[in-house]
Amino acid sequence: MKSNWFKQAVGYQIYPKSFRDTNGDGIGDINGIIEKLPYLKDLGVDFIWINPIYKSPQFDGGYDISDYYALDEDRFGTMADLQNLMMQAHSMGMKVIMDLVVNHTSNQHPWFIESRKSKDNPYRDYYHWQPATPDHLPNNWISFFGGSTWTIDEPTGEAYFHVFSKEQPDLNWHNPKVREEIYDMVRWWLEQGIDGFRLDAISHIEKAPWDFEIKSFKDNSPWEPFMNVAGIEAYMAEFKKLFDEFDALTVGEASGVSSKEATSWTDDHGYIDMIFELEHSNKDDNGQGDLKLFKDTIMRWQEDLLARGWNAPYLENHDQPRVIDVLGDGTEASAKALAVAYMLLRGTPFIYQGQEIGMTNFDYTDISQVDATDTIYLYNEKLAEGLSKTAALKVATVNSRDHSRTPMQWDATENAGFTDGKPWLVINPNYLEKNVAAAQTNPDSILNLYKFLIQLRHEYQDISEGHITFLFPEHPAVLAYKRGEFLIVTNLSATPTTITFERPGHDYQDMVTQAIVPDLLELSLESWAYRIYKKIKE
Repeated sequence: MKSNWFKQAVGYQIYPKSFRDTNGDGIGDINGIIEKLPYLKDLGVDFIWINPIYKSPQFDGGYDISDYYALDEDRFGTMADLQNLMMQAHSMGMKVIMDLVVNHTSNQHPWFIESRKSKDNPYRDYYHWQPATPDHLPNNWISFFGGSTWTIDEPTGEAYFHVFSKEQPDLNWHNPKVREEIYDMVRWWLEQGIDGFRLDAISHIEKAPWDFEIKSFKDNSPWEPFMNVAGIEAYMAEFKKLFDEFDALTVGEASGVSSKEATSWTDDHGYIDMIFELEHSNKDDNGQGDLKLFKDTIMRWQEDLLARGWNAPYLENHDQPRVIDVLGDGTEASAKALAVAYMLLRGTPFIYQGQEIGMTNFDYTDISQVDATDTIYLYNEKLAEGLSKTAALKVATVNSRDHSRTPMQWDATENAGFTDGKPWLVINPNYLEKNVAAAQTNPDSILNLYKFLIQLRHEYQDISEGHITFLFPEHPAVLAYKRGEFLIVTNLSATPTTITFERPGHDYQDMVTQAIVPDLLELSLESWAYRIYKKIKE
């Protein structure tokens, strides 16, 4: 019987290149994670998710894997280092999960190198190849990185398929040999002691027939042919058998899986334990989030997965700008309100490195400061359209993934305590004031609020697994809900507001100030206010 330990747990996402460098090469490493395990234990998290550390040309931040069985030793460290990390994490009561990237490989993977050689190569069918000419591609599908999903390859004159960049060819999951190779690899990693996986881009592994024509290029429709396409269920069922054998924790990045469909993906009989939904993180061209969309999406997913299924709430990750500048107004008050709003929801919440100290977006002044491939693509595209360098840089970087990848700010020493060398990516100059060391000594810091919220999740089953009922669903800024004996209210705006309950409430205790709040009927909320109340038993 699969255990449900994760329902009381909190996860912490580590982008290893930017977490902590111990050998002075400017790139974070496995030993850096080991060094900071006591910090993570003190924070209170139960498991860590490590972004890809496999062998890779790093065209897309390690999501282009050239050897599934090897680590990128020059950058991150050895298998012995990883085994040491797992041993030490486990001794502290923390689990370790890694990224599983099986929709595609690097174009430098031996399978693809062989696949390119000839049409009758044994590895040809490991990928999707089709006859094509520049004027007649197999279809009109477009990739997530822009441009066609097809690239014509000179040796054979045919085109191969890729939903991301041309350096990331998609694997052909119709081929049973591919699936066998993947499952053998997954088993091998689980046998090494890994506790589970975050399944990258997993909802893209099945494709529509090649003659599927995109009718509209708006919203999500351009990617309809490779988002949660019928037939994926068979592959996920095969995965489930393997995951269950090891009681592995599984988190799916599954765009295209709706909140209604997510129930069958994540219930007690589902393929995986939880899903990262992507709907709530939309941003406009100025980098601003849509608060109504955020609130409506959160409520819908929570309600749809209440009877069965499980959520994985999050605010930030390695692909998103910093939430303090997207949904907040850059202030610590906004970061705190957002923390309370999502950390006490139903599900297993994830904290992304630096989020717990309110790290902010970076003010880019030159394209040389950027590493993210898609950002550079967009910059060059805007230059080609006639924009000035300044204007193109602004458009390209406003929602860049690199905002969340600037190195972790540990203290106020040189390079924010991240490295003794030259950091691989620019460090935000606000590290002098905004860093872990400063937050640890400030009782009112965002960091200490996160510790408190994690403690609540661990201590009270009402919060970890209890029911959820939303209040004031139509209010433009207030996200409020009940979790058993708890009442959580947040004002996710800089505008003060007052809310009135339908009937006099119970007597509550303010869990932050310990004050008694009698007969709650009306509540005035200042800018970015939050309240965490617990019902006083009669």
